[in-house]
Amino acid sequence: MAPAKPFRFGRELTPRALGVAMNVPTLLTLALVLAYPIYYAAYLSFHKVSLAELRRGIFPFVGLANYQRIFNDELFRLALRNTVVFTAFSVTIEIVLAIAIALLIDQKHVWTSRITKFLILVPYAVPPIASGLIWSFIYSFEYGFLNRILFTTGISNAAVNWSGDPATALFAVAIPYIWRTLPFAILLVHAAVQGISHEYYEAASVDGAGALQRFWHITLPLLRPIIVVILVLRTSFAFAVFDEVLAITQGGPGDATWVAAWYSYKKGFSPPFDIGVGAASAYVLAIMIGLLAIAYVGLIYRRME
Repeated sequence: MAPAKPFRFGRELTPRALGVAMNVPTLLTLALVLAYPIYYAAYLSFHKVSLAELRRGIFPFVGLANYQRIFNDELFRLALRNTVVFTAFSVTIEIVLAIAIALLIDQKHVWTSRITKFLILVPYAVPPIASGLIWSFIYSFEYGFLNRILFTTGISNAAVNWSGDPATALFAVAIPYIWRTLPFAILLVHAAVQGISHEYYEAASVDGAGALQRFWHITLPLLRPIIVVILVLRTSFAFAVFDEVLAITQGGPGDATWVAAWYSYKKGFSPPFDIGVGAASAYVLAIMIGLLAIAYVGLIYRRME
């Protein structure tokens, strides 16, 4: 008796068709979870949607009026300036620290590498709001640990209102953000450093290159692709920072820490609940993030070529 042939449902799929079929559930999920909210937010940005319209369930079309309102709003322009300053400061410090710490923990003969590998993962396990609350206690003018340390060591003779002073409030929000997001950048850079062949360093050492020259001419150029990834991701998230502002300053003192995401939130979810204006400002922020990402990729890869 001849052995039975294995059952096949239709013809065999090509690798490309199989890849598409395997991704269909993910694409459908993304369409339901992301695409529809994005489309609906765009719809709201072109309509008048406030508390009165929400009660009636009728959203009059206003065209670009919501966008005109936010660009004519001095507070929105201030929020954009604060966002740019916050992003430039936090992303620059984060990349510098990520490269330095990744190189440190790559040195297996350094005893601090084991401690550092453990400590860098601690902030990653803390929820953003909890991290913000922890830092708000550290910054406390009356009983904060930061003022106590500075006073005990003699660095400062008077308490500083870190999160309550307009001159320092934005940077007081940036430090917890860097502390919370730095582990992600460190892990990416560390993985990239591990992938660099030691033959390059050996050849450079034979040619008499010092540690700084090896870093500048070998390590840094080979890290540029991962630096691009970090720049795009961290800039995107820094432009949309919200949790630390909510937990530490809530936009204060005054409007010193109003950022773009906080502006969108306050316009859409505070009286008079002008959701159309909030959606418009969120879209302006998304467009700015997209343009920055394109500029980053084009600039860095053009230099690499």
